[in-house]
Formats: sequence, structure tokens, C-alpha cells
Amino acid sequence: MTTVPLKYVARINAGQSPPSAEVADLSAGRPFLQGNAEFREVYPSARYECVTAPKTARVGDVLLSVRAPVGALNIADLPYGIGRGLCAITAVDCDARFLWWWLHHARPALDAVSTGTTYRAVTAENVGALPYPVLQGNEQRRIADFLDAETARIDRLVDLRRIQLLRLEERAYAAVSETLVPGILRSPQSSGPWPWLPAMASDRPLVRLGYVCRLQNGLTIDGKRDLSGDVVTRPYLRVANVQAGHVDLDSVVEVTVPRDIATRTSLRPGDVLMTEGGDLDKLGRGTVWRGELPECLHQNHVFALRPETDRLDGGYLALMTSTLHGRCYFESTGSKTTNLASTNSSKIMSFPIPLPSVATQRALAAEVQAAIDNSQAAKRLLECQLVLLA
Repeated sequence: MTTVPLKYVARINAGQSPPSAEVADLSAGRPFLQGNAEFREVYPSARYECVTAPKTARVGDVLLSVRAPVGALNIADLPYGIGRGLCAITAVDCDARFLWWWLHHARPALDAVSTGTTYRAVTAENVGALPYPVLQGNEQRRIADFLDAETARIDRLVDLRRIQLLRLEERAYAAVSETLVPGILRSPQSSGPWPWLPAMASDRPLVRLGYVCRLQNGLTIDGKRDLSGDVVTRPYLRVANVQAGHVDLDSVVEVTVPRDIATRTSLRPGDVLMTEGGDLDKLGRGTVWRGELPECLHQNHVFALRPETDRLDGGYLALMTSTLHGRCYFESTGSKTTNLASTNSSKIMSFPIPLPSVATQRALAAEVQAAIDNSQAAKRLLECQLVLLA
């Protein structure tokens, strides 16, 4: 295919930064873009203005980032002042829509000629030298029409897949709640925080967690602790390792403590882990410890709940914290600050749970887990599709 330098078919307008004193927060002046920080999916969203900006982009110009990340693209929907992190490309002897799509294709070529140690950058000369394909105007428009239609179709599919992911999460949440606390999703919410509990107490008696479970506090790190005697080095589970529904062991530290302290703060398989603080919607969510790391200790901000195995199943308890009943309890009893929420051992041990027989608990937990596993499998497929669509 015959090519010509881009500068032969388009005008390359390199940005230039005005004096900083002349740049202000956006009000009624000309919007100003210093670089790609204000780029969005297609059109930028300016935060600043500068009426004396020496270089400007016109409506319809392609805005190209010439500094890291080199090659980011937007379209000017307004007249903008542009700083030296951008250049504006105006179609002259080419189709503007084809130019937009072709510049996406040209990113690797731009990246190949970029230079710099602190950050990569290209010059207006590098941009103007890009080899642009020589095609008839109607051919450029035909290709642009196809790409407009095809990418719009893909975007619609992406939106639908994201909606499906949300519906899957809602379905899994509903399955957990309705299976473990029947009628909860159909109960009126106006008669109190937990209006369904009295109604279900006849067939599934309610018990405060503290009557069927022991709470073990974790280890507080103390740099002044005497380590001259009988000490051991063990893995140490922190708040960051305890996630909703699973334990993240990608980054586990080790600590050295006296043996007697390690004995008091060691986790046992079947313990249910809860964090003391975090985001309100995750507060009190339980995760079963299955002995993934032998003789593992836990942080003082991680509670280890040890059920009486003849009365309470750990898997059932962990799932119960994820029901609507569990979320209502922990979100209403949690202490809230601007960026954080917290609970304490007293509130955890006062959590009221329905307590059928252990056999029934395990059967219910297995039923719920099967529904969750099916949703997770579907979720993985949808996420794979999203990657392919992207």
C-alpha cells in the first residue's frame, strides 16, 4: 500500500504551555488541556481554563497525547487551549473519521519512536512523519463507516455483559439470603431492622453467636517485646489477607514471637475469620480458614471465631454473614467514620443467627455454595468475553 507522511494530509499543531499564572480552574473562559489527564473515552473533560493559551485545538480535531502514555486519543468537542503534552491533528486531505481510527492503529509506531528516561515522549515531527495510507476518499469513508458500526455493536455487547455480571451478583446474593433466611427478600422493611426474624423463629430458633462460638483475639505487633527466650517464627495473617469469601495469601509476612503467645493466637482449620474494620459493605463478612498455612497467626484486627462444632458449622456461619440479615446487622451496628467502619467482639458475639441442626446447616451451606459456584463459573465466562471484546 502506498503511504505518505501524515503531515502531507493533515495539519499537526503542537501544544505549548502558557505561564502557570494564567491558568485557572475552569469557569467561563476557554477550557485548557495540559495533557491526557482530562481524557475520557472519546471527549475530554477540562478542569482548567486559559484565555491566553498560545496553541488551540478546533472542534473536530484529534487530540493526541505526545507524553506518557504516548498515543492516547480524544476528540475536541469544543475549542481548547492545549499544553505541550498534546498535539491537535486537523484532517485536511483525508477523512476525519478514518484519521481517528487510523491513529489508534498507529500507536505502536509512535511508541517505537518515543524517547526519554523519566517518561516517554514524541515530537510533532515524529507524528507528522507517520506513514499514512493513500486511499480514495470514498474508501476511507467506507472503512470508517464499518468501524463506527462495528465498534458500536461491540460497545453494546460490552454493556450487556456488564449488566449480566451485575445480575449474576444479585442472583448469588439472593440465593444466599433466601436459602439461609427464608422469606427475607419478601419481608416488609418498614416494621424494623429485622422484621423476618420473629416469623422464622418457630422453625429455626435464633441464637446469639456468643452462645455457640468462641472468639479468639489476634496478635498485636510490639517492637519492644522480649524475644530472648523460647520464640518461634510463624506466618502472620493481616487484614489485607482476609477478603469477602476467600483468603488472599499472595503476600503473607512472618513474625517472631514467644511460643506461648503464638499458641494463643494460632488459627485452626474451621475458624471463621472476620475483620474489625474496613468498608462498611464488607464489615463482618466471614471467611472460613481451612488451614492453608500451618501454624499461622493472625493480627489483632482479625477476629477468629471458633464454632462449637456440635452446634454450629463454620461454613454455614460464614455464609450467614453474607445474607441480607447479616449485612443489615453489621452495617447497622458498625461504627462509621468518613472513610472507615468498624465493629468489635461484643457486637460480633451478639449477632443473632437461626440455628437448625448441624446436619441441616451443612446441607443448606452446600446448596448455597453450589449456587455461588455456578454464578462464579458464569462470571468467569463473561469476564473472558469482555477481554475478547476489548
